[in-house]
Amino acid sequence: MSRIGIGIRTAVARTERIAGQIHVYDGAGKGKSRAALGVVLRSIGLGIDATAPARVLLLRFLKGPERTYEEDSAIAALQQGFPHLIDQVRTGRAEYFGADEITGFDRLEAQRGWDVAKGAIGSRLYSVIVLDELNPVLDLGLLSVDEVVHTLKHKPEYLEIIATGRGAPQALLEIADLHSEMKPHFHPKAIERGIEGIEIYTGAGKGKSTSALGKALQAIGRGISQDQSHRVLILQWLKGGSGYTEDAAIAALQQCYPNLVDHQRCGGDAIVWRGQQQELDYVEAERGWEIARAAIASGLYKTIILDELNPTVDLELLPVEPIVQALLRKPRDTEVIITGRCLNPPDYFDLASVHSEMICHKHYADRGVQLKRGVDF
Repeated sequence: MSRIGIGIRTAVARTERIAGQIHVYDGAGKGKSRAALGVVLRSIGLGIDATAPARVLLLRFLKGPERTYEEDSAIAALQQGFPHLIDQVRTGRAEYFGADEITGFDRLEAQRGWDVAKGAIGSRLYSVIVLDELNPVLDLGLLSVDEVVHTLKHKPEYLEIIATGRGAPQALLEIADLHSEMKPHFHPKAIERGIEGIEIYTGAGKGKSTSALGKALQAIGRGISQDQSHRVLILQWLKGGSGYTEDAAIAALQQCYPNLVDHQRCGGDAIVWRGQQQELDYVEAERGWEIARAAIASGLYKTIILDELNPTVDLELLPVEPIVQALLRKPRDTEVIITGRCLNPPDYFDLASVHSEMICHKHYADRGVQLKRGVDF
């Protein structure tokens, strides 16, 4: 199998859909809740259609307030930066449990959360509703799948619904407009050598860059009130033009947290085709890597996002070995997140402590549905 071309299309000239879609992120890999938070950030940054209400509800099942979760800091950053746009409700107890450990409290909490969800869906107050961990709630039998499916099928037309978590039931997947599975990959070399803090998100499914945005939010949340101790660098390859998916989302982060977020882009404003690489493509790729290499070595940033590095390497615009060496020498408390599709996994994949492949089972774009500003771009 040969790769013909790879690249990132500009979003400037796209027409947009009005109807909201039902998104499902499931699978055993990491990145599901963070992808949902990335969509939320994108929605806020680009602005939700003026004819619809501009609020977001984060409804989190199975995540009682007595326990700390990794996305808590990301949500804190959202709420502090955009307090007029974000609502959050948490339900459930604070520990994990299986199907043979269900209590009456678990059923009551699941129902409480679903009552909130039904009220929010019917209220028309929200443009985006995230039903975090709804999938395992349904899988455990804590809620009626038929009732949930019926309610979601009859949501307001403009409303965007995002359901996350393992074990999405088939009935929910059948009504979903988008279904991305996060498939985990394990790299024994990273485990054997004790390498930590390198995350890779790849694959054809939706959720790679949005998971990285969620990770940026998480780092910013940890850095609130700590000045520059949790600085974030977002470095993007193959995105030298304007109008890309993350532009306004990153701008919103920089506006709210100017001391915590730096952003650099490189590349031309065109698709890069294999076999037709231009000199500018190599120059821009190398320029981006010099920035990344220095940032990784500096220790200044606690989180560095290398967006679309994978396709850049896949196109042979950058050599692999310098990347491997830079990652091996990174400060232990610096996290590096690498995104993008690639046909031939480079050697630095073996250093990943987290590697999720986004598998596309269903996407509304494949049915001719227009993409939507603030959700898809």
